[in-house]
Amino acid sequence: MLKVGELAALANLTVRTLHHYDSIGLLRPQARSDAGYRLYDRDDVARLHRIQALRAFGLSLSDIGLTLDSPAGEPLAIVDRQLAALEVRMAEATRLRDQLLRVRAQLVRGSAPDLSTWLTTLENTMDMTNVYERYFTKEELDRLPLLRNDATKAQWQGMVEQARGLIDSQVPPDADAARAFALRWLQTFARDTGNDPALTAKLNLMVERELDAVGMPASVMHYVHAAIGELKLETWAKYVRPEVVERMRRHYATRGHEWTPLIARMQAEMQADPDADGPRAHELARQWMDLFHDMVGRDQQDIDAFRAASATEPLLRMGSGIGGESVDWLRKVMQAQRLAAVKDGNDPA
Repeated sequence: MLKVGELAALANLTVRTLHHYDSIGLLRPQARSDAGYRLYDRDDVARLHRIQALRAFGLSLSDIGLTLDSPAGEPLAIVDRQLAALEVRMAEATRLRDQLLRVRAQLVRGSAPDLSTWLTTLENTMDMTNVYERYFTKEELDRLPLLRNDATKAQWQGMVEQARGLIDSQVPPDADAARAFALRWLQTFARDTGNDPALTAKLNLMVERELDAVGMPASVMHYVHAAIGELKLETWAKYVRPEVVERMRRHYATRGHEWTPLIARMQAEMQADPDADGPRAHELARQWMDLFHDMVGRDQQDIDAFRAASATEPLLRMGSGIGGESVDWLRKVMQAQRLAAVKDGNDPA
């Protein structure tokens, strides 16, 4: 039996996340110690594996809860799905590696590879970029220098190595050096997405789901997220009460991962339903407000202070996938909901 802290450390999660899973009924431990501490057994750990796997596939916590009780959520089905995805990536990488080794051998011998060899190499290289094509249109890919510019790729590799150095040196995410690094990361990210919220939302979602395919170590991504969180909380603290800052910190530890897929879905719906009058738009707005109130609370003064900070400090919007058009679209949905409530006689005022 594992205590909650032990399981959190082994699973690279926070204790607060496991507490949240317990509170919403997603992962309730089988036993408690005499002192009342949570104790997790083999079946609990197996269920956690399924939860984390489904999260990696992009499901929300509510969808995960439904999936776990269906045939698609059985342990064998989850492992088979993970293996299938991994085997595809491994096959792509192996195919490209073998082809590059053949090309290298020819170049070392001083001979020029023929046209068919270069075409095969190009084909295998493009297989590795298919992960991007699953998330971006051709026009969007042309606007991402990450794929087209070797200098940009080298700079991002350097950023990853800087993060590794901070991790190896045990620099905490709230240290000045970590926050300065987080600001450089956000500025570089904004530059390489053209500060486009729609591109940012898609790239965030892709990286979250495809860490291995894009060559981003999970430890680096977790550290970067933590450092960015500390940087932004430091800024929000200039505007909101300390109690709200702590509430936000708890929110990011337990539900922060829900924002990335929600923002991506909202950006997609903005394209499909710019007038924001469809049922999906209203459901996304409901999910948004649920997360927002969990993060900030329901006190109107706190909400006003949070919104003032977001409007005043560009840093708080950087890297999120949220722009002015996103906010306007959400307001349009919420205004329609208020009008509908008044029409039905359910005006909360």
